[in-house]
Amino acid sequence: MTALDQYFEKHFKTSTELLNGRSVQDGYIRSVGLQFGELQTLIGKDPLFRDACAVAHGRTIISGENRMNLYLLIKYFLPRLQTGHIIEFGAYKGGNSIFMAYVAKALNLDITIYCLDTFTGMPKTDPSIDLHTEGDFNDVDFDELKNYAHNTLGLTNISFVQGLFSDTAESVVSEAGSFSLVHIDCDIASGVEESYEAVKNNMVEGGYIAFDDALFSSCLGATVIIEDILIRRDGLNSEQIYPHYVFRNFDKV
Repeated sequence: MTALDQYFEKHFKTSTELLNGRSVQDGYIRSVGLQFGELQTLIGKDPLFRDACAVAHGRTIISGENRMNLYLLIKYFLPRLQTGHIIEFGAYKGGNSIFMAYVAKALNLDITIYCLDTFTGMPKTDPSIDLHTEGDFNDVDFDELKNYAHNTLGLTNISFVQGLFSDTAESVVSEAGSFSLVHIDCDIASGVEESYEAVKNNMVEGGYIAFDDALFSSCLGATVIIEDILIRRDGLNSEQIYPHYVFRNFDKV
């Protein structure tokens, strides 16, 4: 048992108590532990986390804190839910999807990580709200990425899906059936909206929807979608706002 495992065995108690569609206790143990406690130190020393980061090195620009939170979700929280797959919208060079697939494989989780992106750069953006422009993040060798994940690393639990979300998401969701974790890292309003709308009805009870960039100054378009659609329209309440937005799929109470 690692020091991180010992920490969670001591501090983490299973809770079914919800407040407005979120588990305050679950949110606190992750977010407060990462921001003010010792979780960053413990995770940084965790052998599986270190190994997973190593195989993803140079292929992702996701912040260390956000990756740590995803690691906590996969290792300690998803096993409490009904089994569902993981899907990532917006993958750039695929590093974070590789990270999650490596962790899931090591934990013997019977799930697939679906990795969706154009892999040719940003699609058309909305200049009235998006800072990023068409073609950003276009330096991806898609064939090399697939070869690295499948052949070099031997990851059979990851599926790379190339194309616009509007063209690919429906068939992926139909194939997968249900998801326990959705990671949306699209930077722009249209991508965030299409991603959320594609998966919202296919989440397992209590499943997690994590948004990588809605709290970044360069991604106000992503923030607008969360405010207008998740919060105002669908009445969801975030379980975390540090290090990133995390929402849960619970029936309204």
